[in-house]
Amino acid sequence: MNRPDAPASPDHRAATDARLHVRRARVADAEAFARTLSHPDVYPHVLQLPYGDADQWRARLTESCALGRADVILVAEADGDMVGCAGLHPAGQSPRRRHVMEMGIHVDAAWQGRGVGRLLMQSLCDLADRWLGLLRVELTVYADNHRAQALYRRFGFEEEGRHRAFALRDGEYVDAFAMARLNPRPLSGFPRA
Repeated sequence: MNRPDAPASPDHRAATDARLHVRRARVADAEAFARTLSHPDVYPHVLQLPYGDADQWRARLTESCALGRADVILVAEADGDMVGCAGLHPAGQSPRRRHVMEMGIHVDAAWQGRGVGRLLMQSLCDLADRWLGLLRVELTVYADNHRAQALYRRFGFEEEGRHRAFALRDGEYVDAFAMARLNPRPLSGFPRA
């Protein structure tokens, strides 16, 4: 049942391209992960190294997609091809941080600017707010990645701080912003005493 003040359940389609849909990631996606994250227009914006390896991704996906894992990894597909991915991952081992997950996202270079990021963000925010009961979603974004920052702000993320010399990218240390989003309606519908 939808709450009147909540967004409608996602139909997993983007208004800009009806071919797009979202599904859970599978181990069989390892080749696509290696391909998209090895593209020179993608890996500089995420914490990946060049020369992605499908075997390494197969091992990572086997672990992350295993039953009982808290990780939630979604894939955007168009015509059977993976064109983007986003995930929510536990923010650590402490039981005092169970209300928090960290988010990561990437979009295939050929599909950037075509609604894939928006579709994945909407899907993850819906899961976080309405199905996982998260209070907080965190992410880190390079300080010069203005396009990604604009997308995150559209979904309620706010800058909380700056990490100086956060990561080495192409021979230079670059800064990143810590951003987070609080659930706009935490535990709404929870019976009150």
